[in-house]
Amino acid sequence: MARPQSSYRCTECGWTSIKWVGRCGECQSWGTVEDASAATASTRGTASIAVTGNRIARPITEARSGSFQRWQTGIGEFDRVLGGGIVPGAAVLLSGEPGVGKSTLLLEVASRAAAMGKRVLYVSAEESVDQVRLRAERTGAMHDDLFLASEVDLGVILGQIEQVQPDLLIADSVQTISSASIDGIAGGTSQVREVASTLIRVAKQKALPVLIVGHVTKDGTIAGPRLLEHLVDVVCHFEGDRQTALRFVRALKNRFGPTDEVGCFDMAGDGIHEVPDPSGLFMSRNAAPVSGTCITVAMEGRRALPVEIQALVVPSSAPQPRRVVNGVDASRVAMLLAVLERRAGIKLSDADVYVSTVGGMKLTEPGADLAIVLALASAARDRPYPHTLAAIGEISLAGEIRAATGAKQRANEAGRLGFTTVLGADAEHLREALRVAFSMTQSPRERELDAAF
Repeated sequence: MARPQSSYRCTECGWTSIKWVGRCGECQSWGTVEDASAATASTRGTASIAVTGNRIARPITEARSGSFQRWQTGIGEFDRVLGGGIVPGAAVLLSGEPGVGKSTLLLEVASRAAAMGKRVLYVSAEESVDQVRLRAERTGAMHDDLFLASEVDLGVILGQIEQVQPDLLIADSVQTISSASIDGIAGGTSQVREVASTLIRVAKQKALPVLIVGHVTKDGTIAGPRLLEHLVDVVCHFEGDRQTALRFVRALKNRFGPTDEVGCFDMAGDGIHEVPDPSGLFMSRNAAPVSGTCITVAMEGRRALPVEIQALVVPSSAPQPRRVVNGVDASRVAMLLAVLERRAGIKLSDADVYVSTVGGMKLTEPGADLAIVLALASAARDRPYPHTLAAIGEISLAGEIRAATGAKQRANEAGRLGFTTVLGADAEHLREALRVAFSMTQSPRERELDAAF
């Protein structure tokens, strides 16, 4: 009698194999290949179950709207990213690089919630209770309604939930918690799936909001199976540059609000502080205008932020001049250099070019093209623009200026900050924008002479 042949399937991409392998041959994920025949056999005899009571399907028009009430965490920037506050029963996943401040932020959230009368259970699987208390004393997050537990076993954590009966649960982190009923080490695919599924099931049953910390891999993606991001309601990413104190929280997925909101925070020695108006963080404080600088207004989610772009042009005798950028896309700067030379007649192919943003801001949108080009032209001719000039627009290969997304909101923000001249798509071409910008650098007498001739 022929022996039935087993088949194995990747839980991430569905790739199949006739034998078990540790790494998927399609998506290259580790530990995601499982026995598909065993799963099929376990569900082969499933029978239908009679549905009664509140579980009977009903028209969507009869469903209650507004049955949940968001409650504020006390941190406005975090509430902004969540869509206005925490929804009861919501599962929120917060990911970020090691040391960026995830635990500090969530400890501050726990402290603010406890101060508002909420019972908060903070479960740390990476630090002891004494270590968490030291950080709480340093950041001023001490409160009697904030309960700490240092546990790595999922069963013990469920027991802590039954005993404390919290209004908010924080699990730090999902990759360090394990279940005794599942084989494998903590952080493995099966363990992460089981821990996340159990915590989310408890959240839905008890209407208990759960904030889960997730680790990231070396390429920046969330560690563990992709199923983790599908299970939770909200996925937030905490990012920041180690050389600066500025931190951003971005919503990558949100079932209860928008996904284009960004929260700004400042990491200090006494904890993390929200920055409601980060307008001055990305601009220098020079009293006199300096050549090679230009201000643009970038969109971070729905928020308009002014950013100063600085450029430096130095003559070079090397056969291949240097092109060094920081905070902007190197390939886009190379394209803008070619457009500036071909369409505006400013030759920079024989000079070293350095382009950077102020404050560690990273610009990836094309709306900063015009400001980059104006900064390069100012550095090449050593003519500074006045502080009242801002530039917003995308530049095509033909030298045409196109309107950036959210141009009206950007212009309004620039006007609020005191910029009286905003160059954009109205200039139509790069040459016209350069003419207007350089005319602002002239003295009144020079303008009269130019007008006469």
